[in-house]
Order: sequence, then structure tokens, then C-alpha cells
Amino acid sequence: MGFSFDYLIQGFATALSVQNLFWALVGCFIGTLVGVLPGIGPVSGIAILLPLTTVLPPTSAIIMMAAIYYGAMYGGSTTSILVNIPGEASSVPTAIDGYEMAKQGRAGPALAISAISSFVAGTLSVIALTFFAPMLAEFAVVFGPPEYFALMFMGLSLVISLSGRALLKGLISMALGLGAALIGQDPLTGAARLTFGTVTLNAGVDFISVIVGLFAISEVMINVEQRIVAISEMKITSWLPTCWADIKQCRWTMIRCTAVGFFLGLLPGCAPSVTTFVAYDLEKRFSKHPERFGKGAIEGVCAPEGANNATSTAGFVPLFSFGLPTAPSMAILLGGLMMYGLQPGPMLFAQNPQFVWAVIASMYIGNVMLLVLNLPLVGMWAKICNIPFYILGPMIVLCAMIGTYSIRFQPFDVWVMLLFGVLGYFMRKLGFPVAPMVLASVLAQMLETALGQSLLISQGSPLIFFTRPISAVFMALALLSIGRGIWAQIRAKAPEIALEDPD
Repeated sequence: MGFSFDYLIQGFATALSVQNLFWALVGCFIGTLVGVLPGIGPVSGIAILLPLTTVLPPTSAIIMMAAIYYGAMYGGSTTSILVNIPGEASSVPTAIDGYEMAKQGRAGPALAISAISSFVAGTLSVIALTFFAPMLAEFAVVFGPPEYFALMFMGLSLVISLSGRALLKGLISMALGLGAALIGQDPLTGAARLTFGTVTLNAGVDFISVIVGLFAISEVMINVEQRIVAISEMKITSWLPTCWADIKQCRWTMIRCTAVGFFLGLLPGCAPSVTTFVAYDLEKRFSKHPERFGKGAIEGVCAPEGANNATSTAGFVPLFSFGLPTAPSMAILLGGLMMYGLQPGPMLFAQNPQFVWAVIASMYIGNVMLLVLNLPLVGMWAKICNIPFYILGPMIVLCAMIGTYSIRFQPFDVWVMLLFGVLGYFMRKLGFPVAPMVLASVLAQMLETALGQSLLISQGSPLIFFTRPISAVFMALALLSIGRGIWAQIRAKAPEIALEDPD
């Protein structure tokens, strides 16, 4: 490790130059802003700004692009907590308990623990990236289509716990999400399906439109119906007296969510939108009071926020070591590297060590910058709760429409958002959980692709998922999760049946 450590010191020397510090700060600020604005997300933010970085040196450009990426992971929690609008799928679990905390007047503690958990997970993940990258990258490359299917299937099994006591409604919600994801082209054959002869539907239904509609538009409709004047009348500094108690309560949560986010983040296709749900479910299972989840549990904010930052950092391991992007954002960064003539892979460390270690060192600095940018500004973000709703509501709708349109620049996506907004409104009125639909729409295409490839390899035999050790473990965990969830549902229903029929 001495050789690598020497290069890391040189990397810090490069990253701490005035020019690179400035561009890291710019990236962190833009990333936070991109995360706060609903619907835009890191993919769009990096894609829009990538052409503008051609005037910068390669190291400064990639430092800024990386800062935008993990900065957006920090900022994505803000609107989820304050106004129940996840900017992207990875912020959905945060909204479940974060918004409940905001309604209880605890938006400040939720925002504070979000920033602290993101900092801890981000820093621990960069340390892991620094010292264990080769070993962890080797683990990631043993995954084939059967392993990915089993992993995605295990993710889909989380629907059981996300549904709470409304299991049937949760399954219906999941089915709607899977159905929406089927619209468009078959990922393996390219054949059009469920398009009804409409060219517009060939591109499919973008899950960002689904998410923003389900949360933003339906939330506005609910608040209009209830004639909400302001979301909360909380004191802006209310996070200060309880912050240390909250940190103590969440200390082990931060460790667990970092491990989950980092190790799953090494796998191509396992984006923060997946790992945050896994971390949230794991924390609920570890909790001594799982009934608090969904009602304002601070661990329910801490776990997904830490996991998404750990996942975003872990994605740099296969990107730098093998040139494998684990998520769309990483694919854009890969394009940026190649634009500068830098070929990711084992030779990148040998031929351009100053560049690689400067980027890694900048992540340590970027995490500190983001904590400084976010934590002292908790009060400012919390003031959003006190904006009169007749002003905030139209602003939410406008931001949602702009954010949704900016993904693919198609008016169709805005109509999809509005449609799912109405659907989300009726689902919430009728007690249907929304999270299973989001999880299903995110996992559907990856699940289908991995299933098709696996069956091609096995010539149609589903036994391939149980004869390969890693996939067999994931399938067993998924089946155990489903069985445990169903058993818990039965036990919960038993006292109700006994009360209704005492004979």
C-alpha cells in the first residue's frame, strides 16, 4: 500500500490546488442544486454540463463532474423531506419518513441527519475505494445475468415489507409499476409492445415522470383538497438541541447503510434507486420498533441517504478499474473520460496515476464541502415549510413540469406525469402504498433483461438461478423475505379475525 499511499498524497496536492478546489466547490454547489430541483437528477445535470467542461483541463473537469454526481445525492433529500417530492427514485425511501418528520415539525433534524449520514457514508466509502478497490472490483466481475436477476428479484421481494399491512394493495401497486415499465421496446429484441401503434410510446414511460407525478402532483392535489395553509409551523433552529441525540440513535444505521450501499454499488445496474430501498428495508428489520417506520422514524431517513452516497462512490471502483459504468451517471462520466483520451481500466492507474488519485482525493474534500454547504443551511431549507401553500403549490407544479420535460424534452412525459399524479392521488385516498409501484418501475427493465439473458444461457431452464452459488443465495434470501413477510401478515390478521368472530 506504500506506493498507492504516495500517489494519494500527490493526489491531495493536486486536488488542493486553487483551481481544482474552485471547480470541486462549483460541482458540489451545482450538484446540490440539481438534487434539490425535482425531476432533474444527476444524469441530466451531468449530461447538460459535460459539453461545457471541454474548456477545462481533464482533471478539473472530471473533479467537477464527479462532485455534481455525489452532490446531487446530497441534495436529493431536501424536497423529499420538505414537500414530499423525490427528485428521483433513490429519494423515495427518504420521503416515506422524512416528510412525516416535517409534518411533525422535525424537518430540521431530518435534514441534518440526512447531511450527516451522507457525509459519514461518503467518507467511509471513499476510504474503501482508496484501499480495497482491486479486491472489491474482482468480486463485482463474477456477476453474470443469473446473479443480476436474483439480485433484482430479491429487490422486488421488498414489496412485501414496503406494503405494510396492505399486502394485496401493495401487490396491485407493484403490478401497475411493472405494467408501466413494459410499455415501449423489448430490451432484448427491440420489438414494440403495448404501444398501440403510437410512435411516441416506442420510447417507453420514463420512471422519473412516474415518480414526480406520484409524489409531486398527488401531494399538491391532497393539500389543495385539505386546504393546507403551510406545510409546517416549525421553528427553523429546532434541529440544534436534538441533533446529537439523533446522531447517537443513528450511529449504527450509518455503518449498516454504508456497507449495503457500497457493496451493492459495485454491481453494474445496481443504482442508488435500488440500494436505498434495500437499506431502508434492512434498517426496518434491524429496528426494535419497526412500527415507527413510515410514521417519522429518523433511521428511515438516515439509512437511504447514507446508502445512496455510498453507492455513488462505489460506482467509481468498476469505472476506474474495468471501464464498467454501474449507472447512467457513470456512463456519462465514462464518456467524459474518453472525450479527454483517458481509457478507464487497469492501465489507467499505471499510465495516469496522478489523474486517478487526484479525483479520489477530491472526493474526500468534496464530502467536507458538501457537509459545510448543507448542514449550516438546514435552517434556510427548512424555511420552505413556512412558505404559504398558495405560493408553494404552483411552484411545485411548475418545477415538476420543467424537471420532467428536461429529461427527454418530450411533452408526452409531462402528460405521463400528470396522469400518474391523478393515479397517485386516488391511490393515496384508497390506501394503496405508492413505494411498491416506484420500486417495480425502477427494477422492471433490469429484471427483464437479466431474465431473458439467463434463459438464453440455460436454453430455457429456470434451474440456472439455483445451480449457481451466488444467485442461489440471493434467490433463497428473496424467498425467505417473501415467506417472512407473508407470515407476518398472517400473524397480524389473526387477532383481527379472532375479534370479529369470537366463536
